[in-house]
Amino acid sequence: MNDRYTRTAIYLHWLVALGLIGTFALGFYMPELALSPTKLKLYSWHKWAGVTLFFLVLLRLGWRLAHPAPPLPSTVSALSRFASHVSHGLMYALMLAIPLSGWLMSSALGFQTSWFGVLPLPDLLPKDAALGDRLKDLHEVLNFILLTLVIVHTGAALKHHFIDRDDVLTRILPSKH
Repeated sequence: MNDRYTRTAIYLHWLVALGLIGTFALGFYMPELALSPTKLKLYSWHKWAGVTLFFLVLLRLGWRLAHPAPPLPSTVSALSRFASHVSHGLMYALMLAIPLSGWLMSSALGFQTSWFGVLPLPDLLPKDAALGDRLKDLHEVLNFILLTLVIVHTGAALKHHFIDRDDVLTRILPSKH
């Protein structure tokens, strides 16, 4: 039995993790900027990253369904196993819902989303500023929920590594082999 994730799963995990860090950072930074070409450029980058992450998460989810995660160590309690499955499911759902909420928000606010500035995506909603504002609030709330789950996920992985001293963290780390 293999106790590590596949190489593809490992790379997708860390690629998505880095993408989330970048989009979280931009998401917190750019709203406070004065309207300028820089602010507009950062919003474009944020959207490009969001669309890219959406497709990477779909790929990752498809890979995960075809290549199940290695089983947790037998020392992990039933409650911890349940919490792990629920939190992973919520993170996947949020990583898909958040880019969609951003795309819907952009559509409602009248700002077309494009991928890398070359592939315009269709507006999903007609322009409606009030709806756009509600979607902006939803987008922010979903991001805070995901950020909280990512922090808990990271804390749990570190707990497994430093306190439980099991292989839960090391099986997702890139290896030299």
